[in-house]
Amino acid sequence: MSPERPAQRPSPAVTIVIDAALVVVFCVLGGLSHSVGEPDAVARIVVSIWPFLAALIVVHAVALAVGTDATRVVPGILIWLVTLGGGMALRALTGQGTAWAFVIVAAVTLAVFLIGWRAVNTIVRRRR
Repeated sequence: MSPERPAQRPSPAVTIVIDAALVVVFCVLGGLSHSVGEPDAVARIVVSIWPFLAALIVVHAVALAVGTDATRVVPGILIWLVTLGGGMALRALTGQGTAWAFVIVAAVTLAVFLIGWRAVNTIVRRRR
């Protein structure tokens, strides 16, 4: 019987795709909760996605450049903070809303998404 190999970490590309998918899910869920039945709902959701994706891409590019393992929880916290802060800054610069209630909901949801999958991944990897 051969010993089990430890689970591999997701590659940087897979990590970015996971994070981007979760950011899109966050924006779509939020957009649907506010835009149901409106004729421009899809356009409004797309407009809400790009600031967060842009911030996410920047922070991942920096993480790659400095050789950070972005699958770990601590870098995930930085990715969350930059995605949230950068996304909100870009929203403010482009005239999109940054009401405190939205900032709080975005902070909590993105934390659960961007840090949460890393925590689960760490737990699963350690149990193997």
